[in-house]
Amino acid sequence: MADRPAALFALGAHHLPDLYPPRSIHRLQQLVRIDQTLVAERFDTPATRAALASTEFLITGWGSPPITTAVLDAAPQLRAILHTAGSVKAHLAPACWERGLAITSAAAANAVPVAEYTLAAILFAGKDVFRLRDRYHATRHFTVAQVQAGVGNYGRTVGVIGASRIGRRVIELLRPFDLEVCLFDPYVDTAIAAGLGARLVDLDTLMRTCDIVTVHAPANSQTHQLVGADQLALMRDGATLINTARGELVDTDALINHLEAGRLYAVLDVTDPEPLPTVSTLWKLPNVFLTPHIAGSHGNELARMGDCIIDELERILSGRPFEHAIVASDLDRVA
Repeated sequence: MADRPAALFALGAHHLPDLYPPRSIHRLQQLVRIDQTLVAERFDTPATRAALASTEFLITGWGSPPITTAVLDAAPQLRAILHTAGSVKAHLAPACWERGLAITSAAAANAVPVAEYTLAAILFAGKDVFRLRDRYHATRHFTVAQVQAGVGNYGRTVGVIGASRIGRRVIELLRPFDLEVCLFDPYVDTAIAAGLGARLVDLDTLMRTCDIVTVHAPANSQTHQLVGADQLALMRDGATLINTARGELVDTDALINHLEAGRLYAVLDVTDPEPLPTVSTLWKLPNVFLTPHIAGSHGNELARMGDCIIDELERILSGRPFEHAIVASDLDRVA
């Protein structure tokens, strides 16, 4: 239909088929006029500059070129930016908010697989799977019906650092289990925490009392090495630290000291630095479970992010606000 508004993809072209498979492209084209063969990896080509002149919706993603003031000047009809990924900080200039654009992202969709990974790690840690796996490999033997002391998830205490989208999703996924959940987040009060299904505590209490601690805070100047040497020293012997957020939230050197002593366990999907250097001690420690930054969306999970953005597009076209709107005042405390 000629009256459909114009939209433009701005992302790494190689990501497009995974984020927007044919069924999603079809759905998009029912809502807007968009050319899947024109993907702006740069905004200074004749084709993209011509498209910008009539673009009302910019659909960005990984590999998007920066949305600068000059780009906005070239897109006078632009109404909204819909980011098919998590953080928008790296590619959106402050002018995007100053000019009143509606902005959203698929961070909520990307939170789903991270929370699922975290749930699996929590349950495996509570069952002592990592240590018992290694012992089984080493001995090639176990005694049938021998009870493993200290193993199990009944009554475990799980500490969640950060009531982010992912942190909240983790708490939601933990509800069916016989676990007590503690939460640390300076932006959350007791009533909100209780509504989520967690007990609000300060960080030191969480580190001291929880069997498993999982990190879900954003990376910023306030959270750099939030889990530092003092906090790690508070963790009880045999406790597990899970990090799927950003490596710099944890003091890596301090963590290695506790791991080398055999006092703690760790499940790390992110590290500082990243990728992890080949000479890092973390590779050699039996009480560390390392994965290559895979908790977020991969493979068929990418289409979920595309669907999230199409849902948001439907909302704004029907006159409703974005469900996952990103406002400028939140930028200093979100990923």
